[in-house]
Amino acid sequence: MGAPRRYDPERRQRIIDAAIRVVGRSGISGLSHRTAAAEADVPLGSTTYHFKSLDDLLVAALRQASEGFAKVVREHGGALADPGGDLAAELARLTGQWLGGDRAGVELEYELYLAALRRPGLRAVAAEWCEEVAELLSRRTDPRTGRALVALLDGICLQVLLTGGEYDEEYARDAFTRVIGVSGQARHR
Repeated sequence: MGAPRRYDPERRQRIIDAAIRVVGRSGISGLSHRTAAAEADVPLGSTTYHFKSLDDLLVAALRQASEGFAKVVREHGGALADPGGDLAAELARLTGQWLGGDRAGVELEYELYLAALRRPGLRAVAAEWCEEVAELLSRRTDPRTGRALVALLDGICLQVLLTGGEYDEEYARDAFTRVIGVSGQARHR
């Protein structure tokens, strides 16, 4: 008869948090059930109990990590919903706020997001992020423009992250304004 199981309702969350730390430190290639278990200080069997496959663990990590920009929008994005506000300026400001915050967290979010290219199991979660932000932006524009703004946002963020350059809020505002303006002109034709 083995030792009784210890009730540990936070174990699943600790494993997700540990997986995020491992990926942040060693990249996705450094994540395994074993490395997550060691980082979370739990038995290896706990990781496979809560996450049948490594992709299941990555999905949970991506879902949690992708809250970064959505959280900034929820907490500080009131002007995105304001029909009288400058959508491009507010989106540029929020993007700068996000990129200027926890840079390692933003890099991790994009690393997990881009992992969907090679891991089809992650694609639905990556798409959820795009759809959530596009839907929010389309409340002020239209669905096509919302998606275009998300694509532009991703491009700007990836360029900043990959080049190590500084975020240029004025450039971003101008680019967002152009997409919004072109979309508005097309609707009025």
